[in-house]
Amino acid sequence: MENELDSDVIVVGGGPGGSTVSTLVAMQGHRVLLLEKEAFPRYQIGESLLPSTVHGICALLGVTNDLREANFMPKRGGTFRWGRSPEPWTFSFSVSDTFSGPTSLAYQVERMKFDQILLDNARKHGVDVREQCSAVDVLTNGNRVGGVRYRDAEGVVREVSSRFVVDASGNGSRIQDRVGGTRHYPDFFRNLALFGYFTGGKRLPPPNSGNILCAAFDGGWFWYIPLTAELTSVGAVLRPETLKTAVQADREQALTDLIQQCPLIADHLSNATRVTSGPYGDIRIRKDYSYCRDVFHRPGMVLVGDAACFIDPVFSSGVHLATYSGLLAARSINTVLAGRLDERTCFEEYEFRYRREYSVFHDFLLAFYDMHQDENSYFWTAKKVTSNTASDLESFVELVGGGASQERGLVRAGSYQDRREQFREFADLIDEPQNTTNDRELFQSSLVELVLEEGAKLQMQAAAGEVLYEEAVRPGGLTPSPDGLHWTRLG
Repeated sequence: MENELDSDVIVVGGGPGGSTVSTLVAMQGHRVLLLEKEAFPRYQIGESLLPSTVHGICALLGVTNDLREANFMPKRGGTFRWGRSPEPWTFSFSVSDTFSGPTSLAYQVERMKFDQILLDNARKHGVDVREQCSAVDVLTNGNRVGGVRYRDAEGVVREVSSRFVVDASGNGSRIQDRVGGTRHYPDFFRNLALFGYFTGGKRLPPPNSGNILCAAFDGGWFWYIPLTAELTSVGAVLRPETLKTAVQADREQALTDLIQQCPLIADHLSNATRVTSGPYGDIRIRKDYSYCRDVFHRPGMVLVGDAACFIDPVFSSGVHLATYSGLLAARSINTVLAGRLDERTCFEEYEFRYRREYSVFHDFLLAFYDMHQDENSYFWTAKKVTSNTASDLESFVELVGGGASQERGLVRAGSYQDRREQFREFADLIDEPQNTTNDRELFQSSLVELVLEEGAKLQMQAAAGEVLYEEAVRPGGLTPSPDGLHWTRLG
């Protein structure tokens, strides 16, 4: 076993979360080592980004021009066949004052290319990136984590010590449980996705041809993401028992049969051909269920992105939550390394803000799932699962909020009962008659405003080059410093 020189920070995982935190810490002159188990570019399920990621986080990272030059598919909003209305409805980011103008655009990205851009940017800012290096365990000194044991590309086991370890290695992290606590899974959201890639699929009429299309059907819901002019990611999200039955024969036939159960998706794929070779050639199954750990950090270690929590992908929140948590973690690490505030205070702020952002998307998800009232629908099973004597809505909220299983990691995130009127407000907006040539004014909903709030702050910070005045989000809490890369205490 060989020993190496110390680093200030070790980041495990080279995806968007890991690249974000490592770059923002290295920008402050700290020594950062990033360990990535695979060799880039590597396959990762494609992604539909949000404006705050593109114009907020990515602008802070300095990759705006790289994204523009990559010619990713422009995304102006989303189109849904969802809720009680039989017709698809569309929203555009530009309808919101928050995202009006040049920041009303996001991208559909191939993760192989997007993740490579972020990892190369980390290298450019001085991060020591080592690919094909897999974390084996963390090193501890009493209660404190002080480094990582990893296996390099040649199979040699090495140890490196550091002030902080950041686990950004995703859902399948081998070290996430070293922070302590438990990862909690609400039964209702243990969904699985069966998906593949197609060429020649239809596009929505301009200017919405780059929108993500989500369509619900009795068995679940489909995503339809136009990654390029020709390439489309298509996936069905199902309950585990439904998928198990569907794929008893073979995945190819199962995906074909599911597509035929959803007429809107079947129509869009009527002249399409499935990709059968290369990185997009397989029909894959992925676990896309929600979970949340009841501990995000311990002395010397913090979880970022999917290592801490994950939420159902219907709102394309994955990269947003990963990169946003990377920014929050970088602020905490930079502040401690600069000697401005103590570690416990900084990481309590990190966890509070990350849980709050997670809970907003979780509650927004509840609003969507509550809009399906058909008893035969995939979305309307909460009362049956819990055998609850409360109303259907109360049963649903209790189940997905974690109340039925006493999953404190999710219950702590937010108060779902308090959002019931917001759920109804959002659903009522969808049901209002609307001219089909106009986007629905969904941004009038107070629930949508909650989702947009933090993204708006990130975009304003990136545009202004500094953080505008911001009150602490909780009593005694911290606020971002003017450069956006540290925490400060008002007064």
